[in-house]
Amino acid sequence: MSDTALMPIPGQIDPVPVARDITPRADGRTDLLGLPKVRIAELFVTAGLDAKAAKLRAKQVFHWLYHRGVTEFEAMTDIAKTMRPWLATRFVIGRPEIIEAQHSIDGTRKWLLRTDDGHDYEMVFIPDEARGTLCVSSQVGCTLNCTFCHTGTMRLVRNLTPGEIVGQVMLARDALGEWPKGRMDFVVPEDSGDEESEYTADGRLLTNIVMMGMGEPLYNFDNVRDALKLVMDGDGLALSKRRITLSTSGVVPMMARCGEEIGVNLAVSLHAVTKLVRDEIVPINRKYGIEQLLQACADYPGASNARRITFEYVMLKDKNDSDADARELVRLLRLYDLPAKVNLIPFNPWPGAIYECSTPERVKRFSNIVFEAGISAPVRTPRGRDIDAACGQLKTSAQKVSRAEIDRLLAEKQAEMDAR
Repeated sequence: MSDTALMPIPGQIDPVPVARDITPRADGRTDLLGLPKVRIAELFVTAGLDAKAAKLRAKQVFHWLYHRGVTEFEAMTDIAKTMRPWLATRFVIGRPEIIEAQHSIDGTRKWLLRTDDGHDYEMVFIPDEARGTLCVSSQVGCTLNCTFCHTGTMRLVRNLTPGEIVGQVMLARDALGEWPKGRMDFVVPEDSGDEESEYTADGRLLTNIVMMGMGEPLYNFDNVRDALKLVMDGDGLALSKRRITLSTSGVVPMMARCGEEIGVNLAVSLHAVTKLVRDEIVPINRKYGIEQLLQACADYPGASNARRITFEYVMLKDKNDSDADARELVRLLRLYDLPAKVNLIPFNPWPGAIYECSTPERVKRFSNIVFEAGISAPVRTPRGRDIDAACGQLKTSAQKVSRAEIDRLLAEKQAEMDAR
């Protein structure tokens, strides 16, 4: 069971982050996943290596960890055989624990994951013809209480660490089988004598990342930034910042820092164009209003016609879907001279939801009004609805499955591993 207390629920006050970059392990070893080279070297020095050796080993381990996806030190063939047990007794390269994996009829995949201290969260992979997008969570639960979002009905437990965030990307690459294989030309084993095949890099299925899973990324800024820097590192996962999008509900004071320190694409959960409606469905609007939010968008570093800001707009029947709403959206985007794209999202139902989805005719009419004003307004095709993986549906399945059932699934998974 969890040994981490719930984070205080702040209402419209910014939550106090839990300061941690590594979750302590019961076996006393330190998980290196989520750490940059400099931090790994520091830990090696603390464990007894001199500074020069620590720097070299950190560089080697970083390569194997992030570029090759290796989880065992024994597989790191350019590190001396005598050194590998020393590493293995003090450190570990972890992955999020998989509690449940679901596969939608449309190809979407969802994983229920668990942290080392017993908290559950989710991630989703959405394949398309030309891309594969991973929807990554930043927190266990959420504090924003958006009324159309299932995640918003959860309590906020804690922030995810950089390792727990980047671990979702690593786990997806594991599942998709797209780590490079074979020997790297520039890797020369110190004393292994191992024969390996030529190095080959598989074609990538995971091409894009969106920070749109559970939680508000800008309320866990430091850990999200540090995780995404590892994802973008040319010596590691090497995914371009142009293929990463961070979605915020409007934490205005952190938006400029996001552009300056991370530099990824920005998406904004707008969902309404009047104070009355947005106060209801996106309560953070009571703290940072629409005008403040749109000005922060106008000031976002790097925004341009080539890198437009995406405005997410969930279509709620008789709530925010009128012609007048569409025209007001156009007016606001023009007023702030925003390089914008609008994603219209049909509302995805979940048990207990108080809203209905707008009719297809109403969604199309809304889209046409925005399009006719010269602003792109595609309608997002719902994906993964049958496994509750669509936008706004994420809420840890552990709350829907009994503890006995989860324990049974874990036992079955362990039995499968033991049989291999």
